[in-house]
Amino acid sequence: MKKKNFYTLPIKGYQYISKMLPANCRYYPTCSEYAKWQFEFNAPHKALAASTLRILRCNQLFAGGIDYPVVIFAPPKQSTLRKLNAICGKMKIIYWFVPKDTERSHYYVIKDFDAINHSNT
Repeated sequence: MKKKNFYTLPIKGYQYISKMLPANCRYYPTCSEYAKWQFEFNAPHKALAASTLRILRCNQLFAGGIDYPVVIFAPPKQSTLRKLNAICGKMKIIYWFVPKDTERSHYYVIKDFDAINHSNT
């Protein structure tokens, strides 16, 4: 089992059970989805800290709203992307990385749900 799956499996189990309960998260994406994205793109200790802080903010004392996860990401060089495109062909984009700052080291993670829905049809 991959290390990433070790952390995201309990979150996926919680998401499955929580579908039967009324939605009550004050943020978009939900706290469980936020935690899942954090564990997919960050080191476990950073993801745990960010997810815990997010869950602590999910109450009536905070306004809520849109709060995408922020990750440190080094984009691949264009030559690497060209090689991958030549080998793999057309790539499916599931996540978008939107720069948060001018130095372009911190990125917001945004999921492309349309890509997921079209791949299932």
